Order: sequence, then structure tokens, then C-alpha cells
Amino acid sequence: MKTSLRWVSCFLMGLLAFTYRAHADEKKDWKLVWSDEFDKAGAPDPKKWDYEVGFVRNGELQYYSKDRRENARVEEGHLVIEGRKERLPEAGDKKSPMGDFSAASLTTRNIQDWTYGKFEIRAKIPTGRGTWPAIWLLGSRISQVGWPTCGEIDIMENVGYDPEKIHSTIHCKAYYHGQGTQKGGSVSLASPWSDFHVYACDWGPKRIVFFVDGDEIFRFDKEADDEDVWPFDNPHFLILNFAIGGGWGGVKGVDESVYPQKYLIDYVRIYQKP
Repeated sequence: MKTSLRWVSCFLMGLLAFTYRAHADEKKDWKLVWSDEFDKAGAPDPKKWDYEVGFVRNGELQYYSKDRRENARVEEGHLVIEGRKERLPEAGDKKSPMGDFSAASLTTRNIQDWTYGKFEIRAKIPTGRGTWPAIWLLGSRISQVGWPTCGEIDIMENVGYDPEKIHSTIHCKAYYHGQGTQKGGSVSLASPWSDFHVYACDWGPKRIVFFVDGDEIFRFDKEADDEDVWPFDNPHFLILNFAIGGGWGGVKGVDESVYPQKYLIDYVRIYQKP
């Protein structure tokens, strides 16, 4: 009996050691190639970030401002993207509800893009009916081939009317929400707006795997070389945005009383294999 227990103990210790070494070796395979720790107060680094401006997509109510500290700034070690109940002069006709809010969408488009990698973003999301924060990658060929042919990788989305659910999704010509064929997964977190969480994806030539706080929530495997189902061998750029209302975020309306709301990003870290 003692011999059997000793054998089991040795086996388990060996298995743990093997698992630890494998995990350590896997981490050594990745090299940090791009990051922002948001450690310099003021404007987001213009060498890393640009802005989407105006009314961009999905019938959302916010006007995305450019380089405006009220909507995007670095303070206390965080990127702050703030959604506000206010109408900017450039938002236009006051008779339309579009433009009753301001916010920001930061992007690396035309600055930096990537093909494959491990993307990790530590963030604390806003909450309230109508909020729609996101972390996502969009195909850099969008101006040539259009959406969804260019590909889209949604690392994190949350809609305020379903506040504890975190979504990860991919979109391409064969699979996208416009025809009800999108592929994705979700996980429920207790009060995700009350603390920071790490939202991540591991994007490689054969699959894309999504994680929240290190736990896998969804994976999408390459089905074929057909770009209709796998446009993900091409560069994508990163977007961090705070939308308000719109086709998904506004399904159950917008609670104007919750604004202003802050979307905090602690860091963005992008790794690739040599």
C-alpha cells in the first residue's frame, strides 16, 4: 500500500513539474512587440493611437471626439475613455438623438497592425443601460474589400442591459451578425464593472482562442483556406471604444442618468512568436 501511494505521489509531482515546464516554455516562445502601460499623464500617445471621429457605425448615439481630454486622457496610470451626456457643437442637428452623447474611440489604424499574436488588455468597463464598451481587432484591408470580408476579432464586448455578460466573437463573410451566423462565446462575471479584468486572445494561423482572466471562453478553428471563413491571415489593427446605444447597446434604451461613465484601460500588451 505504501509503495502504491509513493508511486502515485511521484507520478503527480512529475506531472506537475512537466506542466510547469511546458507552461514556462510556452511563455518563453512569446516576445512583447508592442505595449502601452499608460504611465504618462495627459493625451494618449499619438505615436501609438489615433481617433475615430464622428458618427461611425451601428446607429450609435455618441459623437466620437478627436484628441479631447474630456473623452480620452491618461491619468493615474490608466487610459480613461469617458462617455458623457452632452452635445458637442460638431454633432449637428439638435433634433436628432444622435449626438446627445460624446465619447472616444482610439485606434492603431494607419499606425500599427499585426498578423497573429497574443493580445492582453486589462480593463475596467463602464456600466448602465446603453453602455457598449469594446476591445477589438479589425482587418486592415477594410477600405479595399469592405466589412465583414476584411475580418473582425472581438476580444471583449459588453452591453449595459446585460451587464454581467462578457462576449467574444469573430466576424467574416461567412459568419457575421447581419445574417445571424456569427461565431462567438460568452461568460458571466460578477459585477465586471467593479474591478479590472484581463481580456485576451491568442490568434494564430490555425485558430483564435479567447480568454477572460486566463480562462478560455471561446475558440474558433480554421475550417479552410477560403477567405470567406478565414480572413485572419491578414493584418488587423486594434480599437478601444466606448459606444452608447446603437443596434446592440441600445436594444433596451439608454439610461441617461448614469452618465458620465468611465472606461478604464490599465495596459495593452501584444506578444508575437519570433
